[in-house]
Amino acid sequence: MTTFEGFTQKDFDVFSIPGLESRMEALRENISPKLEAIATDLAPDVTAMTGDEMFVHVAKHARRKTNPPNDTWAALAANKRGYKKLPHFQIGLWETHVFIWFAVIYESPIKQDFARKLKENRQDILDHIPDEFVWSIDHTKPDAIPHLEVKEEKFDSMTERLGSVKKAEILCGQTLPRGDNRLKDPEAFLQLCKDTFQTLEPLYRMTKSL
Repeated sequence: MTTFEGFTQKDFDVFSIPGLESRMEALRENISPKLEAIATDLAPDVTAMTGDEMFVHVAKHARRKTNPPNDTWAALAANKRGYKKLPHFQIGLWETHVFIWFAVIYESPIKQDFARKLKENRQDILDHIPDEFVWSIDHTKPDAIPHLEVKEEKFDSMTERLGSVKKAEILCGQTLPRGDNRLKDPEAFLQLCKDTFQTLEPLYRMTKSL
């Protein structure tokens, strides 16, 4: 098992390699082992935190036939066989940044119920999430919405979309630009992941009552 020794600029440059085969080979050699090591390290903590045994899933990008992936990730979910239908935690990267998310994505059957639960707890959530956190409504795009910009109206529009649009998603967490020094420091980065997931644990807990 690889030990995570930090990210390098070379890791981010993998996403500028042209061609599916070449990029996938570089991903498998350089990035997937690091993400697996991070997720494996975090799994016991997230298991203890949530009360659900967490399993590591590293993105395989198996469905891709022509276009190379623009991002990659590892997920932690309470099922050995898959994670996409479940609320889960993710660590991954785009060419520009690393992300640390709690995610309910479009395959999840609980989306409508979770959207209702989020709306019911809107003020508590808005007060609880730190200013430096961000939101996303589409895991396939690199953009994120700063929490500071998510007022009641914006939050309601995100949750309503989650409940009514088939492809809608909601993710919350942190993003770090590729030059952030914490990415080079394994201990600092792993601690940041743990702290981020701890902050996001109440969102996960909400899904357990659905």
